[in-house]
Amino acid sequence: MKSINEVAAKAGISEEHLELYGKYKAKLNPSLLEELSGRPDGKLVLVTAVNPTPAGEGKTLTTIGLVQSLNAIGHSAVAALREPSLGPCFGMKGGAAGGGKAQILPAEEINLHFTGDFHAITSANNLLSAVIDNHIYHGNELGLDPARIVWKRAVDMNDRGLRQIVTGLGQGNGPVRESGFLITSASEVMAVLCLSEDMQDLKRRLGRILVGYDMQGRPVTADKLNAVEAMAVLLKEAVKPNLVQTSEGTPVLVHGGPFANIAHGCSSVIATRTALKLGDIVVTEAGFGAELGAEKFFDIKCRQSGLKPSAAVLVVTAKALKYNGGTAKDQLEAENLQSLRNGLGNLRRHIRNLQQFGVPVLVAVNHFPTDTSAEIDIIRMECEALGVPAEVSRVFELGSEGGRELAQKLVELLEKETADFRPLYVSSLDLKGKIETIVKQLYGGAAVSYSPASSRALAQMEKLGFGSLPVCMAKTPYSFSDQADLLGAPEGFTVNVSGVSLSAGAGFVVVETGNTMRMPGLPKVPAAERMKLGADGTIAGLI
Repeated sequence: MKSINEVAAKAGISEEHLELYGKYKAKLNPSLLEELSGRPDGKLVLVTAVNPTPAGEGKTLTTIGLVQSLNAIGHSAVAALREPSLGPCFGMKGGAAGGGKAQILPAEEINLHFTGDFHAITSANNLLSAVIDNHIYHGNELGLDPARIVWKRAVDMNDRGLRQIVTGLGQGNGPVRESGFLITSASEVMAVLCLSEDMQDLKRRLGRILVGYDMQGRPVTADKLNAVEAMAVLLKEAVKPNLVQTSEGTPVLVHGGPFANIAHGCSSVIATRTALKLGDIVVTEAGFGAELGAEKFFDIKCRQSGLKPSAAVLVVTAKALKYNGGTAKDQLEAENLQSLRNGLGNLRRHIRNLQQFGVPVLVAVNHFPTDTSAEIDIIRMECEALGVPAEVSRVFELGSEGGRELAQKLVELLEKETADFRPLYVSSLDLKGKIETIVKQLYGGAAVSYSPASSRALAQMEKLGFGSLPVCMAKTPYSFSDQADLLGAPEGFTVNVSGVSLSAGAGFVVVETGNTMRMPGLPKVPAAERMKLGADGTIAGLI
């Protein structure tokens, strides 16, 4: 690894703007963005994917490899990525810092406590919870209705036992009430930090957070509890982007970590704006399939910030297409090819969906050793028939050398085609109209069914003046529908909205579908069981 000072110098960042966290990590002071304000922005490229298998399809890997390859062919490219959550690190997926010869480093530190951002966000979230309960205990001047408090506590771990809890048990501990925990990645404080332009904007957003309703049904916000400044104190360092490097020494900004299936799925606006001043091409990623992460990147992050993406890279793997085509592990190659062909509908729909946002699309085929030339040829031919460029990426095994052709294809696309970016829906559309537009135009569904409680909540949000907000769909990442086993490119299904909640500070409405929950659980055999700490301090099983 290079020293972080050397990485910063390569990106044109002077030491005065660095706040060092050891030899290999640093935070970037707001003074950097102020200094670079007159510099033109680079081109913004989003990396997204088809609907994944449970193991994921390599969006972070592809982002890291692509930015390495862009630098290798002469561009000053910078990556902007999300921070990993401890939940999936110790749950199903393990670490989230890339792999092979396309990693961000120091990977173990990034996957674990990094620079403390997640802990600061968790603490700010839970400080607000403590302030709410303390306010009620000491007289409840605001008249908060304990039965209508919507704010929940957070922890950065998959822990299904905390989804529903009862607080206040025992003498002198305040009113007994039902509550619960979210995973930190789904906390509104995470979304607020990621969508804020600066500390002042972050404070404004924190103040707008809805904590509950009073006895007359009127909304009560965090600013009325005088909690904002203390929350900002906890977030003072977390609001600053983190600078690290790839395995080839390429600069990477890693900041914020909302999930895309239950949150808005994008790294911070501040980090993205900073990266755009540092590189001529900025490669960022959004979680899970394009109907989740990419839609939220376009309809929430870009809408709120005014960012204009220049292109999208759609990651596809042969195994994901076979998964979406209904394959079994023990099928013969010919049957695998048929399953892959059956899964091409998923690829086609994602390409069409991305084109609806007015951005040119490049398909990156993330290569695995088990892929056959016949499988790769089928994917290439399908993309050729759709008029979309495609290239195989071997960045895991070869680093920048394995992504040169992909990087060159991206440069050619950026030079040849001009994006005409547009969100999927207009802000003036009502909340149900926005939900139904996403379901019908992106997912391929026919209708939306609302639980009585969600219908009432949406009507109340409209009445309170929040109807112009975008919606953040919480659903399974494995299907276009809200049913995880409805794979491929299904049509004519109904999406069931089970609940909605207002994130007034972040500036969107969360729409829960099917049985999605904002606190995941661990799988039967979690990744934590594979991890070991050696006598010399080395960690095995995390990456």
